[in-house]
Amino acid sequence: MDQSEEFYVTEQGLADMKKELDYLKTEKRPKVIAALKEARALGDLSENAEYDAARSEQSDTENRIVTLEKMIENAIVIKEGAKDLVSVGSTVVIEYLEDGEKDEYTIVGVKEADPFANKISNASPIAKAILGHKQGETVVVASPNGDYKVKVAEIK
Repeated sequence: MDQSEEFYVTEQGLADMKKELDYLKTEKRPKVIAALKEARALGDLSENAEYDAARSEQSDTENRIVTLEKMIENAIVIKEGAKDLVSVGSTVVIEYLEDGEKDEYTIVGVKEADPFANKISNASPIAKAILGHKQGETVVVASPNGDYKVKVAEIK
């Protein structure tokens, strides 16, 4: 992640990142250091699987700490969106005009996207198409599988 890269995150997402960072620094890092010391004490490091595993876990932990620090530093907190236009942070009900089915999505930043929780990235085709539109408007979604139309049924 480029240090100057900004990304959108909800207040809850930012709080979750800070909580994870705190856990890694105050709980996991000390445990990993202790495991590394114990593995080192077992002797020959060249054939010591415990040492290799502890070093790998230390590397993963430190990399995640650096990543979280950069993400927190560059986060743009999403404020609750206006109810008249679709924006990042909006919860939107869209109607697929081909079959009349409806889906509800919350538009979030790329790092918080979770399709299983109906949180879609602001960079997704649907979000790109509906951002800035009003309730009742019909828009064309450009998709790799072909364009299709959706209606912004409701903005919550």
